[in-house]
Amino acid sequence: MAAPYADEIRARFGEAVLPPAGLAVNETLRRILSRRSHRRYADRPVPADLVRLLCLAALSASAKSDFQQASIIEVADPARRAVLAAPFPAMPWIGSAPAFLVFCGDARRLERIGGLRGHDAGNAGLEGFFNATVDAALALQTCILAAESLGLGTCPISVLRNEAALVARVLDLPGKVFPVAGLCLGWPSGGDVGDRLEPGHVSLRLPPSLTLHRDRYDDAALAAEIAGYDQAREQRHPTPRDKQRAPERFGYAEAYGWSEDKARQAAQHEGAGFAPWLRGQGFTFD
Repeated sequence: MAAPYADEIRARFGEAVLPPAGLAVNETLRRILSRRSHRRYADRPVPADLVRLLCLAALSASAKSDFQQASIIEVADPARRAVLAAPFPAMPWIGSAPAFLVFCGDARRLERIGGLRGHDAGNAGLEGFFNATVDAALALQTCILAAESLGLGTCPISVLRNEAALVARVLDLPGKVFPVAGLCLGWPSGGDVGDRLEPGHVSLRLPPSLTLHRDRYDDAALAAEIAGYDQAREQRHPTPRDKQRAPERFGYAEAYGWSEDKARQAAQHEGAGFAPWLRGQGFTFD
C-alpha cells in the first residue's frame, strides 16, 4: 500500500516524496494536492444560495491587518456575462459556466471608511494596491478549495485583467476597485456523456528543488532542472506543433516545452495596459 499522499505528490510533481511517518490521511490535504481546473460543466445550475455560501467562505480567508480589501461580484445577468466573454472566444467557459464570479481588489472601501471617521486614509499607493490584490487572491483560492470540497469544478480566469476597462464598465467598478480574476463554477461534466465526472488532469508543477528553499534562496540548478521539467511535462502532455505560441514572431521550435511556451508568453507583455488603467483609476503606486 502506497504511503499517504505519495500518489498525489507523484502526479503533481513527478517525483515520490514520502510524507511524515505515521501521518493520518487527511481528505482536505489530499484534495489540495490533487486539485485541477475544470472547463466543461454539466447542464445543471449551481443554486444561488450555494454560490453565496461559497462567497462567504471565500471572504473568511485571511486579510492583511483585518482591512478586508476584497470584493466579489457574481455575474448572474446573461447579457453582462456575454459581454465579458466576448473578447475571449478561445475560452467559451467564461460565458457557459453555470456560475461566474469576479474577485476584485478593493482599495476604495478603506478610503471611504477613513472619510466617514474623519481620518485621511489615502490608499492609492503601492501598499494599498498590493494589500488589496493579496486579499482578493486569498479569497479566490479559498473559494476554489471550498467549491472543490463540495464536488464542484472551478477554473480561474486571470485574463480578465487584459480587458480591465471593459470589466469595469460592465460591472460598474468605481475608482480603486479592480479585477484580479474571474472564477468559473459548475458541476464537472464529461461533455457528450452527460453528467459523468470529467477528471480533468493534474498539472505537473515545477520540481520542489526550484520552488522550495530552506534558509536561503538558491536557483543555481535552474537550467538543468527546467530542462528535466520540460521533458517530463512534454511526455505527459505533448504540445502539438500547431499549438506553439506565436510562430509568426518566434518561429517553430524543434523542442517546445513549458519553458519555451512561457518565455514566449512573457515576451509578449500580456496585460501591458493594466498599469495605465489602474493609474486612471486613481492609483499612484508611490
